[in-house]
Amino acid sequence: MQAATTLTGDWTMVVTALLLAVCMGLWASGIVAEVVTAMMFFAAAMLFKLAPAATVFSGFSSSAFWLVLSGMVVGLAITRTGLGTRLARSLAGRLTGSYTGFVAVIVTLSFALAFVMPSNLGRIALLIPVVLALCDAFGLEPGRPGRNGAVLAVALATPLLSAAILPANVPNLVMAGTAETQYGLHVGYLPYLLLHAPILAGVKGILLVAVIVRLFPDRMSPATIGIGETGPAFSAPEVRLTIILALTLGFWVTDSLHHIAPAWIGLIAAVICLLPRVGVLPAEAFGAVNLRTCFYVAALLGLVAVINETGLGARLGHVLLAVAPLEHGASAQNFGVLTIVAALFAIVVTANGAPALYTALAGEMSRASGLDLASVVMIQVVGYSTLFLPYQAPPIVMAMDLGRVPLRSATILTLVVGLSSLLIVTPLDYLWWRILGQIP
Repeated sequence: MQAATTLTGDWTMVVTALLLAVCMGLWASGIVAEVVTAMMFFAAAMLFKLAPAATVFSGFSSSAFWLVLSGMVVGLAITRTGLGTRLARSLAGRLTGSYTGFVAVIVTLSFALAFVMPSNLGRIALLIPVVLALCDAFGLEPGRPGRNGAVLAVALATPLLSAAILPANVPNLVMAGTAETQYGLHVGYLPYLLLHAPILAGVKGILLVAVIVRLFPDRMSPATIGIGETGPAFSAPEVRLTIILALTLGFWVTDSLHHIAPAWIGLIAAVICLLPRVGVLPAEAFGAVNLRTCFYVAALLGLVAVINETGLGARLGHVLLAVAPLEHGASAQNFGVLTIVAALFAIVVTANGAPALYTALAGEMSRASGLDLASVVMIQVVGYSTLFLPYQAPPIVMAMDLGRVPLRSATILTLVVGLSSLLIVTPLDYLWWRILGQIP
């Protein structure tokens, strides 16, 4: 009986591994639409009984799914009311005609907003309509390299740079929660910021701007939205939407006081936007919301849940740990190896799932490397914030969809930034940690 159970478990893991390879390959290559791959995952997981339905479809009950959906509605409201254009006019007056400066401002704004808005997807939903309006203002029409570069600046800066701020994205929260639950390790806000912000946000932000300008060169035309002129008065829908956004942002900022998850705050904002008289969109406008991205996020989270349920994640983790060249006294080598391990986990189970898998093995990695547990746990941030393909972070996919950026463009940029980060940012991070005395 025990042998039969073991064989069944091994067969389930093999099928899950094959399904993982197929889904990740299709998402990365874009051979078929993301939603088709998502539907295929749901069908295959249920057909082969890889996990209970509650696990397979757990993505639909996750807060990330509802935050994506509500973000789509809010983003549509910003566009249709004209508030995005108004914000663009306000920002455009402070911008020069430099394309490099334009991209730098977008990257800086994406990072700065992370301090007050603890949701990557929410920030994407707010910023993309504004950036598209700015692109229109400066003559960066659809199809222009500069427009794709501007959208991708938001797409990558939002998840990558926010890794330096503890409560600003899902992987950080998973890491901190798992470390506290499993090891009683408490991660402080300011020590975390000091450890990660100068390099992971500062240096990587500069690198991101340089790569975007290089891969998506363009020139900006003079602004065409009446800079310096007095714009039209706020319309009633704009006023109502401004109030809705202000209240939403206020509740997001104070989540430590009321403990309401950002997803449910965003969902309430979306519902209010669709209410008659009070809201700013007719109910029929929901039909304009692109549900493909929502299904993609649900499938991605469900796939991670299935990987953990079948034990495939733990098996892969221990295999990597067995071959990882960790040695006592080799701090530079250990730093690099652990960073690569975390980056590989992010490829297998995405950036959202990597912290749970890595942190579960942190105790063993600490013993193998001789580094203290806190340092081992913190090193993973450098790894899971080094992404190579868009599917690894749902915010990138959401931004691509909202900004109508081709998958090929996003894949090239993500791959170049990921490899450059591994070669440039990781060594600088190690030196910074040595200066701070975090590692010997």
